[in-house]
Amino acid sequence: MNPLIKLFRVKIYTAVFLLVLMMLVGVFGFKIISDYSWVDAIYMTVITITTVGFGEVQPLDDNAKVFTIFLILASVVILGYAITVITEYILSKNDFEELKQKKMQKKIDSFKDHIIICGYGRNGKQAAKKLLAYDKSFVVIEKDKELMDKFQSDEIPFVLGNANEDEVLQQAGIESASTIICALPNDADNLFVVLSARQINSKLNIISRASQETSYQKLKLAGANNVILPDRIGGDHMASLVVVPDLIEFIDNLSIVGETNINIEEIPIEKLYDATNPKTIRDLDLRQKTGCNVIGFKSSDGEYIVNPEADLKLIPNSKIIVLGRPEQIQKLNSLYDIN
Repeated sequence: MNPLIKLFRVKIYTAVFLLVLMMLVGVFGFKIISDYSWVDAIYMTVITITTVGFGEVQPLDDNAKVFTIFLILASVVILGYAITVITEYILSKNDFEELKQKKMQKKIDSFKDHIIICGYGRNGKQAAKKLLAYDKSFVVIEKDKELMDKFQSDEIPFVLGNANEDEVLQQAGIESASTIICALPNDADNLFVVLSARQINSKLNIISRASQETSYQKLKLAGANNVILPDRIGGDHMASLVVVPDLIEFIDNLSIVGETNINIEEIPIEKLYDATNPKTIRDLDLRQKTGCNVIGFKSSDGEYIVNPEADLKLIPNSKIIVLGRPEQIQKLNSLYDIN
């Protein structure tokens, strides 16, 4: 929590405590000194503290007058303090929001090769969850302020605005970003974001969702590297549970989320050794060193090889995909300092 907000809360709590204390002192004072009824004591306390100027319930003796003078002076000081604190808090509330946004923007401006998520609906939240698990820097663009206020934190920085606007994309650091995920619910909005993003950053990796199959080719032509159809994936998955249930259940149990339960990892060759002198999978001997098995290879031109041969040369700008138990993946990560 912001230290300034904490300070104001303390001041407000102090002001409320003093007001309640003054009210109690006034009620019990009039009750004891002037032998008023509880209603009369409360009435006298209220008109004295608020200085409205109504007459006394009954004439005051000297002791009651001295007590009333004390109560009036105390009320002037305490009410003045309370009004000052509340007024200052109300006037400074907008400043808090501005300071909070400036702090968040400064953090976003420091990002490099980060990910931008457009839309924080169901798909956007799932993407953010996975990126958090992998400790990736990302920014969320969301036009719903209530949603932003609810989920914004130091871990999830937000930019308030419409992702269709170039200024908002630039505010999210699109020029220095590595990837943008278009997770807006409307295909037309995603198409517009893809076009804008590709125009601003030609090297950007663009991933977009699509609700309609007819939007797939349009998004690809607009510049999206990958287009995901959530409904198709869901339907295929459910059908696969009927056709090959045990296989799908096994795949579902392979976790790629989190830091302590990952079963599959993709690793750039440059993380494993000096790729200027190519080695083979056999030369790396990852099975012996970490217990992990190499189950896939992606070449520099994007070609995939499933279950590659041990003699396959690992050329620069390529990647390998390894499978192992969580502790084996952790050993691999710690051995090669893979982030």
